[in-house]
Amino acid sequence: MTAFPDGFLWGAATSAYQIEGSPLADGGGPSIQHRFAHTPGNTLDGATGDVAADHYHRFREDVALMRELGLGGYQFSVPWSRVVPDGHGAVNHKGLDFYDALVDALLEAGIAPVPVLHVWELPGAAQDRGGWANRDCAEWFGDFASAVYRRIGDRATHWFTICEPASVAHFGYVLGELAPCIRDIYAGLRAAHHLLLGQGRAVQAFRASGATGQIGNYHALTDILPATGSDADLAAADRTNAYVNTLYLDAIVRGEYPESMVDWFGDAWPEVADGDMATISAPLDFLGFSYYSHSVVADAVAGCDDGSGGGERRVEDIGAAGPLDAGVERLLRVRALPPTRPTTDLGWEIVPDGLARQLTWVHERYGGPPIFIGELGASFADTVTEDGRVHDRARIDYLADHVKAAHRAIEAGVDLRGMFVWSLLDTYEFNLGYGTRFGLIRVDYETQQRTIKDSGYWFRDVVAANGLPS
Repeated sequence: MTAFPDGFLWGAATSAYQIEGSPLADGGGPSIQHRFAHTPGNTLDGATGDVAADHYHRFREDVALMRELGLGGYQFSVPWSRVVPDGHGAVNHKGLDFYDALVDALLEAGIAPVPVLHVWELPGAAQDRGGWANRDCAEWFGDFASAVYRRIGDRATHWFTICEPASVAHFGYVLGELAPCIRDIYAGLRAAHHLLLGQGRAVQAFRASGATGQIGNYHALTDILPATGSDADLAAADRTNAYVNTLYLDAIVRGEYPESMVDWFGDAWPEVADGDMATISAPLDFLGFSYYSHSVVADAVAGCDDGSGGGERRVEDIGAAGPLDAGVERLLRVRALPPTRPTTDLGWEIVPDGLARQLTWVHERYGGPPIFIGELGASFADTVTEDGRVHDRARIDYLADHVKAAHRAIEAGVDLRGMFVWSLLDTYEFNLGYGTRFGLIRVDYETQQRTIKDSGYWFRDVVAANGLPS
């Protein structure tokens, strides 16, 4: 038996635009995701989140399924575009009614509500005024967060701030492959700074609100290793880790940016006003992470670049928190080596040891903070067999190996408090549409029928045992 600490929080996660549907219902405004999905050519097969899993109307059915799985917590997002459709100003109280009812239903089922304040659903009206590249966006986000705290802040146990700010800044503002589709390193670095500033404003608002529970960040950890022990490859790995990890974590925990990044980007580096770093590093109760990917990198200047980049990639292969993309390679003059181990259906290399390595690195670098894994999961092709079941052995193996890795990190001294599987239900996956399935529960998008997969039943046993059976 691989036993986890008493009180360990086992849960599953989703986000609003990916499962709810009805994004404009009850006074909600169009988000940048809604605009992105409704722009021809942006998503596979023209998929949108207009219906998705229809969780907006079926949440009580879904809460019953969570209860059947024995979940201790449910992580969900509260979309800014529903609550403050114009980005700032008037609060749409009807837009908060759904989350009020959801929280009550979760508590009635004995499940801890775990809200995320931002999963990429910036109101389109805020983007029209520059989005996260506009410093004012951080203040608007703090005001939005305050409105959410006022409504459900008395009942949520744990809060996450902004989901994967590195993914928002890089994929949305630097690479331009995801909403809002801007390709500008200057705008991207400003967005990164303002996202962190917005997180700090949300934390300050949380402390001032008297809301219950604890609050933490939400960073996409990427495991980066050098191709060789050469000075050039070690430096390549260092600057890659700085761009995808420490740029955000050093700012949040230490109140400073890595000097290597400031030097590397030169005049593209954003203006940092007096007091910004103190706001960004407003004390958190825990650090939160998603983990999906691992990359081995070589220096692309010192003879390791054969001109092929990191191998052929399609836009649909590039997703948030995925492996290093060609944009990172160009920005940092590195080359990501092709995978050498089995991959998920998205081509993401399966490296459970990377999770243990990264958790231990965070523990050692940042003084042993409490940690939650906010997302952990894998996409595999699922089919319903003649017996009406989904026998997703590959997902069970993936999750089991990563749960073991998390346990090894705990044995090494990491203060890991909980883990959320991505995802509870199959979801709309932004540019990937609906062909990418991560869920513990399968959704038939034509009938909206839910089917608990074998991995869901497996996870139910893990939760009940508070660990992996021998």
